[in-house]
Amino acid sequence: MTIEIKVLTLGPVATNCYIIGDTETNQAILIDPVDDAPLLHKTAQDAGWTIKMILATHGHFDHVLASKELKELTGAPFLIHRADLPFLENLPQQGLMLFGKPFPEAGKPDRYLTTEPETIEVGNIKLETIFTPGHAPGHVAFFMREHEILFGGDCLFAGSIGRTDLPGGNYETLMSTICDKLLPLGDDVRLLPGHNQATTLGTERRSNPFILQYQHQRENA
Repeated sequence: MTIEIKVLTLGPVATNCYIIGDTETNQAILIDPVDDAPLLHKTAQDAGWTIKMILATHGHFDHVLASKELKELTGAPFLIHRADLPFLENLPQQGLMLFGKPFPEAGKPDRYLTTEPETIEVGNIKLETIFTPGHAPGHVAFFMREHEILFGGDCLFAGSIGRTDLPGGNYETLMSTICDKLLPLGDDVRLLPGHNQATTLGTERRSNPFILQYQHQRENA
């Protein structure tokens, strides 16, 4: 069994999309349809893969711009947490506010991810869901435990954390999510974030200034 991951950084704020391919069954899962649906579709096709599922870590515009068109191109179901549905419904208006022209409509979810953990399987790909609010109310991370890889969305970055000044964001919730849900997964876990370069949870536990400050405050509370 071989799992391969392709990374595409696209869209107006350079957001990472991940295509996970099972080279035995040639089935794939796409995490965060960030932009340019034809390119995402072609990238999978060029690898010989069929996208069987589309997942969104959360509903902020830069993670779902291609959701509707990619659904139409692939026929794959689109999953997101229900708490972020308002972001999807307001996607065109977000474009008007931010860039002066409407974004395309978002894809309609085929079902909703929940706060309870579940295992998503496509071919030999197994992803465990982790409810990770703080950056967005319905944020979900996806953990490939067997390979020690975490698709973390916009919770945690190399040397930084996700923004909490956007609607539905909460700093205390995000830091609790990071320290109580993500870091315990293990220092060797490789974090593939929604923006910027990959890192490891151990690197962030030891050196991320936001984590160090938060844990110091906890210890001295």
